[in-house]
Order: sequence, then structure tokens, then C-alpha cells
Amino acid sequence: MFWIFLAVLSVLIGSIVPILIPKEKKQERMLIRVISFMAALFFVISTSYVIIDSNKVGHMKRIYFGKPMESGQVIALDGQKGPQATLLPPGFKFQLFLNVIYDVEEKPVTIIKEGFYGFISANDGAPLEKGQYLAAEWPKSKFTQMQDASFFLKNGGQKGPQLSVLKPGNYRLNTYLFNIKMHKATDIKAGFVGVVKSNVQETDKFELAEVPHELKGALSVPLVKKGSAGVWNEPLPPGRYYLNLIAYNVTGIDTKVQTWNYKGGYIRRYIDLHVTQEGQIVQKERSEKVGMSADSADSAIFTRMEGWLVPQELRVQVQVEPTDAPFLVASVGTMDSAEDKVVTPSIRSVVRNICAAEKVLSLIDENRVEVEDRIEMAVIPEGKKAGITIKDVRLVDSMVPPELLVVRQREQLADQLEETFKKEKDAQDQRISAEKSRATADQQPELVAAEIRVEVAKKNKQAAQLQGEGEKLKLTEIAEGQKAQVQVLGQDRVMQLAVLEKILQAAVANPDIVKVPRVLVSESGGLEGAAAILGASNLVQGVITGKPEGAEVKKKPE
Repeated sequence: MFWIFLAVLSVLIGSIVPILIPKEKKQERMLIRVISFMAALFFVISTSYVIIDSNKVGHMKRIYFGKPMESGQVIALDGQKGPQATLLPPGFKFQLFLNVIYDVEEKPVTIIKEGFYGFISANDGAPLEKGQYLAAEWPKSKFTQMQDASFFLKNGGQKGPQLSVLKPGNYRLNTYLFNIKMHKATDIKAGFVGVVKSNVQETDKFELAEVPHELKGALSVPLVKKGSAGVWNEPLPPGRYYLNLIAYNVTGIDTKVQTWNYKGGYIRRYIDLHVTQEGQIVQKERSEKVGMSADSADSAIFTRMEGWLVPQELRVQVQVEPTDAPFLVASVGTMDSAEDKVVTPSIRSVVRNICAAEKVLSLIDENRVEVEDRIEMAVIPEGKKAGITIKDVRLVDSMVPPELLVVRQREQLADQLEETFKKEKDAQDQRISAEKSRATADQQPELVAAEIRVEVAKKNKQAAQLQGEGEKLKLTEIAEGQKAQVQVLGQDRVMQLAVLEKILQAAVANPDIVKVPRVLVSESGGLEGAAAILGASNLVQGVITGKPEGAEVKKKPE
């Protein structure tokens, strides 16, 4: 306005001052008029242009020479006074008295960063319809035109929060009309799907979708087709989505195989067996508390079997198929809710029912696999009722009461001890045999000599035996001869001959006992002559029994 005042003042000066100058001074009068006109033109031009920076947007508010806006109207159209729908683009803009009629304001370009989306709220437009809390989405073909405030207001743009959002980029928006807030985009990681629950009806027709599976006892939930209000039957695959989170709730569901462990939460008892130095088996009882780990889905399952309370640890592998994810979200909400409210109670019930009909030791013997298979077949339908696929069920630790195991353990230990003792005995026998062989080898010369002596003795024995038999035969023959002699000569004579033979043998063996005869035998007959020839020595004293002891023997003169 100040510039307008100066322009008017310049015109007045150019009109009035020349009148006051004498007519003969035509040049001075003309010069003043030209200067005044130029000054007025300068002041007018100074109020008629604006230069907008490249990263700014020119916003205008009309102050003069316009119609007033209607009640409730925020953005002026078609020459109305107030915030204008029209924007000034970057660069030079000339309009007569632009800066007089309008208040021109530069505002920065709206920038939506990567990983975010722009939530739009309009300050003007048609009111929302009944039941609407978000303005209807603009068609993609007209989304760029929607960003023009004039087009928006003249083509049914609604006032309030918009369903359409701005994706990352730079936008020249009329911030008098649009308020922009940035929100994080929806990122669905690999191995997940996004289940969408829509709070708005995008299409004119509401359409229900088919449930992926129908099982007896399954949870009854409605699924809708994409565009209808409700849980969409088509999940979003991994990727980045610029969804209006006011309109859509996205639940990420892990579709990878997961392992749920049911373990801990009980007292574990043991009966330890020890073997004393005497070979006796001694048992001792102990116990420990087994707590739940951080990664456990729940505690171990307590089963009643043959009157015993047996804690059973379990490992279950589960997976949510992408097509089942919407059903899971619609029925229970999240994976954790499905685990806690549906699957875990079903697994506990199935395990208790099946184990109750089994023997305790079947959990650790060859029937264990059969029990696992029966449990798995029973829990698969239970998980499917909530949209969860059970891939595998395995019994982990079965806390069988130690009293049932100690008998088997003692028997096994006794068998092992017996086997050990046998092996030790065999080892000792082998050691003794080796020592004996070594000692035998060391004494081999003596053993050979002994064996030779044994053989010699055997030979001597055989020779003596043969010699004895010969003597026996000889004596037998001699006896027979002597018997014949007795019959011929008489027993006394035979005895005397035998004695004489012995004396002769002794004389042959010992010649020294034979002496030169120096005596004269006075009588004849009998053996006296022979005795006298051998000499009157004590060799023959008392031998001759056939003659009285006082027989006279006379010495022969030398």
C-alpha cells in the first residue's frame, strides 16, 4: 500500500507542479512531468511482480477488490477474498498491483521422505457422508489433479482426512487447503505376509470371500474380498506398502516353520546306582528343579499314567500357510493368541488323553514312536481349526518315575559287572598263560635235560624189567635144575653145591681171598678138601654145615 501511495503522490506532483512553473519554461515543466511519471511507473511496477524460489511455492491471500467467501468456506475461489486456491509457481510472476491486492507468502515444497507416506487432511471441501470418517479415495488417474486445490474443490473433494496418501517425493501443495503429516510405510519382511483389516468400504458392493478350509469345530469367521470392509482374504506378500494406517490395520504373520517347546516347570527325581569295591550295588536318590526357559511355549505336560504323574516334554513344529494367515487373524488375531488360546490347550488335552491309555514305560521303549504318531495325527486337525499347520510332534524327555527304572538299571548293571568279571578272569588267565610260557621258555634247557632224563629212566626201567624177567627165567630154570639135583643128590648135597658155587664166584670177583694151600686135610669126604684149598679163613667159617664144627685139620709141614 505504501508503494501505491508513492505512485499516486508522483502522479500528483507531475500534475500540479508544472502548473506552478511559468509557461515560458516549457522544458522544466516537461522534465518534471516525465520524472513524476517515471517515479509513479516505478512504484506501480514495484507492487506488481514477485520472484518465487525453485524450492518454494507462492501462496496468496486476497485482501482487496474481491467478493467475500461463503459461510464455512476456507479457500477462496474465483476472485473471492481470502486464501486463494491458486498457487504461484517458481520464477518471475507479474500481475498489476499483485503485491497490493494479495499478500504473497512463500512456503517450502512438501517433501515425503523414503520409507514414509504423507497423510492428507483437507481444510475445505464437501462434507463427509454419513458413516464416513475418511474421504473417498481418489482414482489413480486423477490423483495428480487432486493435488490442485481448485480442481479438488470444484470436483467433489471432501473436507477432512483423506483415504489417498502421498508416496515419497516432492509436492507443490496448497498448504492453506492441505495439512500433511508423515507416517512410516508398512514393511513386510521376507518370511512374513501382511493380513489387511480394512476399516473402509472402497467399492460400492460388499463381497464376502470363501474360507480356505472347513473343518468340524473350526472357528467361524467372515473374510472379505479386497476393497470391502473387513479382513481381506488375500494377504500382502513381502514388500513395502504405502497404506493409510488410519484406514487399514496390517498384521504381520510369520510364515516360516517355528518350533514350540513345552518343557520345564517340574521337579526331576533321580535314583543313582553305585558299585562298591566289594562289587555291591548301592542306590541313592536325589532331585532337581527344572525351570521354564525363555524360549519355551509353555511348561511340560503332566500326564497321569498307571497312577504315576509323569511330566512329558514336547517339541512341536508349526507353520502358518500364507493362504491361512487371514483366517488366523480373523479368528484369533495373532500367532501368539492362536498358540495360547487354541493350539496349546488342544495339544495338552490330546497328550493327556493318549498317554492315559498307555503304560509308563511305553514312553521310553519301542512303542514311543507309535505314541508320537498318534499324538501328531490327533493335534493336526486341532491346529488347522485356527489356521495353523502342525508339521511335526516329537516327545522329548519323559520324566518316568525312577522307581520304575531302577530295577532295569540294576539288572543291566549286574549284567555288565558279570561281563566285566568274566573279561577280567579271561585277562588274568591270559596273563598267567603268558607268564607260564615265558617261564617255560626261560627254563627250556633244564626242561630238555629233564625230558632226556625221563626218557633215560624209562629206558632203564624197561632194561631192568627185561633183566628182571631174564633173571626170573634164569632162576626158574635154576630152581628146576636144583629140584632135579635134590631128587638125585639129596637136599643137603644140593645146598652144599650152591654154597660152593657162591664161594667160587666170590673168589673170582676177589682173587685176594684165595691163599696157597698150606694145610693138610686128614680126612676125606665132603667139602672139607675144597675149603682147605681156599684156606682156613673166616670166609668159609661156618659155611660148611655138613661136618661137625670140631673137625680136625692138620697142618702140612712146609
